[in-house]
Amino acid sequence: MSDSTRWTVQQHLDWFRRQFAQLGCLPFAEVLPAATVIGCLQSLGVTYYESLYNPVTVVWLFLSQVIHANPTLAVVVENFLAWRLGQGLPSCSVDTGAYARARLRLPESLLARLTRQTGHNADRAAPDEWRWLGRVVKLFDGSTVSMSDSPENQAAYPQSRSQAPGVGFPIARIGVLFSLTVGTVLEVGFRRWAGKFQSELAMLRDLFSLLEPGDVLLTDRYLCSYLEIALLQSRGVDFVGRMHAHRKVDFRRGQPLGPHDHLVRWIKPRRPEWMSPEQYAALPDSMRIRELRGRLVRKGYRTRSILIATTLLDAASYSRDDLAALYRMRWDAEINLRSLKSAMQMDVLRGKTPEMVRKEIWAHLLAYNLIRAVMAQAALAHGKPPRQLSFARALRTLEAFRPTLAHARSEHLPALYQYLLRAIAAHEIGNRPDRLEPRQRKRRPKPYKLMTQPRNKARRQYAKKR
Repeated sequence: MSDSTRWTVQQHLDWFRRQFAQLGCLPFAEVLPAATVIGCLQSLGVTYYESLYNPVTVVWLFLSQVIHANPTLAVVVENFLAWRLGQGLPSCSVDTGAYARARLRLPESLLARLTRQTGHNADRAAPDEWRWLGRVVKLFDGSTVSMSDSPENQAAYPQSRSQAPGVGFPIARIGVLFSLTVGTVLEVGFRRWAGKFQSELAMLRDLFSLLEPGDVLLTDRYLCSYLEIALLQSRGVDFVGRMHAHRKVDFRRGQPLGPHDHLVRWIKPRRPEWMSPEQYAALPDSMRIRELRGRLVRKGYRTRSILIATTLLDAASYSRDDLAALYRMRWDAEINLRSLKSAMQMDVLRGKTPEMVRKEIWAHLLAYNLIRAVMAQAALAHGKPPRQLSFARALRTLEAFRPTLAHARSEHLPALYQYLLRAIAAHEIGNRPDRLEPRQRKRRPKPYKLMTQPRNKARRQYAKKR
């Protein structure tokens, strides 16, 4: 057994290439090179051995687990056994204990770093014509995920206060920073579902340090706040968001730029509890903001108007229609979260501990980024914008091609990969701006009663009745 610190870089590369080739994950290997994984392991100082469940194998098995329709440990191990036998390799046990322990040993920081790198690499590789007026735009939105009802999870991410103990499930709040250009995840924050300083706005403030000068942050109305915008401006980051409902807009005042478009001066509010006096004093006492009314035109429907606040003050470079069209793209954040929670089944997690829950989230995000990166390759190869391609169809196409790629000869792999990209590029989504669907279910669930007491207590009551 060889320790990671005793191998040369070339030995690391050779070993990882063998692992990548054996696992037959060519689509992911194209966008997650072996050198990237090696660099992450070495920078984190991870010690690993050339064993059955080495870090590379565990990462790929974890990725295959989170995108599988039945993401259980047993299915992953059984598929791993079948693949090994198909490759002429020695069999392995179908017991899930070894794989479960290997997942526990896998550092959370490794999955987090791979997710960040793949997300940023795909965003930086995007051509300029994909970007909004040549600018790098990043989206932020939040959601919640549920997890196994264990004491450890309840302590870290308590359930809703409206549910009785033993009946509900722990809930975690996540805030995700997306790339508008290619849709990849750039960063994610974790919070409890409720409590002081647990809001999406608090998570967004933690992510400010990851934004680069020249970026444009696109958010919803609840993040449209003077202090947050001033902090972004101090970092050279522009803001575009819907006007907060509590802020009144009067287009008769300020410096007019056009119909329903003007510059006004916002005054700094009182210092909030979360901000230090030094940080508050460093912010300007007032700030120029552009307020405008954007028109969302949809054929066959009444024109809808929204109030937008932005720090992009140049009306010649950023017209009112350009900003209205940009805000319409904010819905991509909702679509991306839906892809993660519905198509990739991240809404209900299986981990029994908070650390394992976070690993599951990072594994979902890493798999999501790799799929988005392959979609970007398909879009670039066939002259289409990546936002035009269907994520769900791309996920199913990758799953359909994976067995063929795993057993294909090496000389056939490049041609197969091009067929894969062609199939992904063929799955376009319709142009459906402002699509509205009721959040209702047509199929009725079975008429079981809702659980109103802990399961152990319910079992004892049923036993007494018998």
